[in-house]
Amino acid sequence: MTILQVNDVACGYGDQDVVTGVTLNVDGTDFSCILGSNNAGKSTLINCISGLVPARGGAIVFQDEDITGLAPFQRVRRGLVQVPEGRQLFPEMTVLENVIMGGNGDSRSRAYDRALLDDVYDLFPRIKERSQQRAGSLSGGEQQMVAIARALMSRPTLLMLDEPSLGLAPLMVEAIFNALSSLNGAGVPILLVEQNLHMSLKHARYAYVLERGSIVIQGTSDELSDNDDARRAYLGL
Repeated sequence: MTILQVNDVACGYGDQDVVTGVTLNVDGTDFSCILGSNNAGKSTLINCISGLVPARGGAIVFQDEDITGLAPFQRVRRGLVQVPEGRQLFPEMTVLENVIMGGNGDSRSRAYDRALLDDVYDLFPRIKERSQQRAGSLSGGEQQMVAIARALMSRPTLLMLDEPSLGLAPLMVEAIFNALSSLNGAGVPILLVEQNLHMSLKHARYAYVLERGSIVIQGTSDELSDNDDARRAYLGL
């Protein structure tokens, strides 16, 4: 079943279109990725899907509802949840306080889903050990785990991530991608924007390549990995 449909969408900033005529679909079991170089329009596209950048044309349909005109918080309430580039944590708050914010909880009143928190900590035991530390004291990779954990507290129907590997050490990148694969295996569909082509094609099942705001090639990860022309022209491999 298709959970997300992006139909001929255009968006941008000021009077400049950054994304033009993009169409893509995400099924309810998918792990899909959007690849491309810097300034290809990847982040603009995912921010348009989440409502942070308004669409100027086309339609965004989520679970059979046209959400093109909805505000970001309305999309989150419907289960469309994004982990932003740069993590955007509250550095002076504890790890726990940051995580439960995703579920609109308050650690002082204990009004949050403890069973869900336990599940999130099972996925990221590293941050459970650091739950009372200030989020700003963690490494970049640990902060990324906190950002993903916060999103999971919203019980996403579709989890979107913008450059989760950016600036991370290779071992931490692998840990993040392994966690995303585990989530997907547990039934959470994922749409990922990335520049790390190797890890994206290793873990995702379907890929879209964006160039100058348009999709220039798409296919299964195996198809793109095996396509020498695509590898050279668009993926730099």
